[in-house]
Amino acid sequence: MTDTVRSLGEQGLLKIFRHFCSAVVGDDAAPMGGTLPEHQMVVTTDMLIDGVHFSDRTTSPEDVGWRAAAVNLSDLAAMGAKPWGLVMSVGLPPDTEVAWIEGVYRGFSECLQRYGTELVGGDTVRSPVRTLSVTAFGQVPKDRVIQRHTAKVGDAIAITGCHGLSKAGLEILFNEGLKEKLLSPLKVGNRILAGSELAQAICRYHQRPIPRFDAIALLHKLLSQQNYVKDFPVSGMDSSDGLADAIAQICRASHVGAKIYWRSLPIHRAVRTLAGERALDWVLYGGEDFELVLCMPMDLAVQFVNRLSGAVIIGEVIEGNQIDGLEMRSAFQHFD
Repeated sequence: MTDTVRSLGEQGLLKIFRHFCSAVVGDDAAPMGGTLPEHQMVVTTDMLIDGVHFSDRTTSPEDVGWRAAAVNLSDLAAMGAKPWGLVMSVGLPPDTEVAWIEGVYRGFSECLQRYGTELVGGDTVRSPVRTLSVTAFGQVPKDRVIQRHTAKVGDAIAITGCHGLSKAGLEILFNEGLKEKLLSPLKVGNRILAGSELAQAICRYHQRPIPRFDAIALLHKLLSQQNYVKDFPVSGMDSSDGLADAIAQICRASHVGAKIYWRSLPIHRAVRTLAGERALDWVLYGGEDFELVLCMPMDLAVQFVNRLSGAVIIGEVIEGNQIDGLEMRSAFQHFD
């Protein structure tokens, strides 16, 4: 007989969860250490709902857990912060298989271990729909907080990697026939892949997004080398709701416009192959790529993209409120 949440009960479920938690878990709340000197705490939260953010058709339990962690860690990276710890609350129908929720926690824990942080608490409740609610805490130097409202005219607009690949992965997961379009060999990372192996690699862009802490580490290193002490010159956010949406939100918050270098905008060959004439649409509005969109002085941006594989300068900040050639829509609207 398959174990379910109903058969195990709340306390039995909590015994399983403790294997994935920090040693501080067990009291009514988790004690937090004080922030590091000259740092401040940043907090972010996200919810993932079955049928909206994940499904059994597209996402294994382990991938659901990874995504739940990664989307929150990406928000911390977008602020320039290092993670301190996360809490996750789960709402589950009683007939949920224990194996499913164990897989979620395995994937969640795997992601946290990759980025040097841990699960420090949470809650479990009965729910008609499988629901994950995650809150992440991070620390960032007070003079290194990345925000959306500080972009300046003349800044370069840089991205940390290609967009549209998460959309490509999702389309493959919904339509396996698309794999036939990927028979030509293609370089992904340091490997040459084709066919089903290439399709699997593209799907992982959707199933296992990567928070770009590497980009933040490089940025801090460059800033230290150039002795930026007073005015922090970097603004930005992540591109979880689409590249076009990120550019629009930064410009709106900073009361500026943007000129896009369309010929410099990278479109991955897999996206061109799968999307055809809609490739640019996937890049701009596909969403869930979790790259960073950063505005900074041009000289700093040039050093940044020269040192970070896949990073590209795609435009510049201009006066006014016009954004060159972008339709103002997000990848996803919850209440449409």
